[in-house]
Amino acid sequence: MDLSTDNLEAKGRALHDALRGCGSALIGYSGGVDSTYLAKAALDALGNDHVLAVTGRSPSLPQVQRETAERVARSIGLPQLEIDTHEVEDPQYAANPRDRCYFCKTELYGRLVALARARGFASVLDGSNADDLDDHRPGLVAARELGVRSPLQEVGLTKAEIRVLSRRAGLPTWEMPASPCLASRLPYGTPVTRQRLRQVEEAESRVRALHVWHDLRVRHHGDLARLEVAGADLALFAQPGFQTGVARALQGAGYSQAGLDLQGYRRGALNEPAIGGIAGDGRSTVEVERRLRALELRARVDAAGADGAVALIHVTSEVAGRLIGDLRGAAVEACRAAGFRYVALALG
Repeated sequence: MDLSTDNLEAKGRALHDALRGCGSALIGYSGGVDSTYLAKAALDALGNDHVLAVTGRSPSLPQVQRETAERVARSIGLPQLEIDTHEVEDPQYAANPRDRCYFCKTELYGRLVALARARGFASVLDGSNADDLDDHRPGLVAARELGVRSPLQEVGLTKAEIRVLSRRAGLPTWEMPASPCLASRLPYGTPVTRQRLRQVEEAESRVRALHVWHDLRVRHHGDLARLEVAGADLALFAQPGFQTGVARALQGAGYSQAGLDLQGYRRGALNEPAIGGIAGDGRSTVEVERRLRALELRARVDAAGADGAVALIHVTSEVAGRLIGDLRGAAVEACRAAGFRYVALALG
């Protein structure tokens, strides 16, 4: 990737020109890395009389993210407005299909377009970047259908480039971890409800209070919380006391089981398929246990989660360090080969 000054300056000029051409802009604003940089660039190109950042307020937006968006907007002099969105009340969204984001963005962008028309803004913009073209993003379809533009994407700015430019611009969001909506923590097909969204938000809040994490997600699998953290943070869980504290935090949010995902946080984990066998089949767990014994790792494996898609590995505290360390890759491979989508160390 070319992060040279000349390349970034060229893209920055192209973005400025594109925004100047808008005349005025209403921006879908979450307070994250991308939408904050876009809003700041729009302020520089158009002036704050011709820019309005609008945040959709709904149960799928974490409260901490909403507070961050407000704080950042104040710090850069960005005019901001919050509006209520009602995607959770849409049965098509609530059913949580693979194109769930299409229904969410249709709700949000429809309201933004109507608001822009009522207030005289010439363009509606969102913060999608060039990397989003390589991921499963049904929301981009909704944007195009409703005439919402993505200037960062138009000029080819990637997430890494936006972080560099944000740092140069003095934006506090430049190193902020990505934070998609809370519904992204639910496997496809698990209905999106207010209660589940609140439970995930509370669980992440409780775990976040224990450590300064690089990245953190709590994935909801019925009574099981599958915790994803950045690879740099996995070693913390070799400490039995730390495992216990995290397990109690997740149990405090209402989960009866807790597991640490051994693959760590990675983008697009919801879209990972099983690669063999049938997840949840008793023969799968027997096969995994046999493979782990071949690695000199004695463990009990449960097919966990509402759909049995999680291989939950129970080991003693003495061998947990090996499972997280040198045996992690082999253990993940064994579970995935037996048909499981996700592999987790049982916590508690």
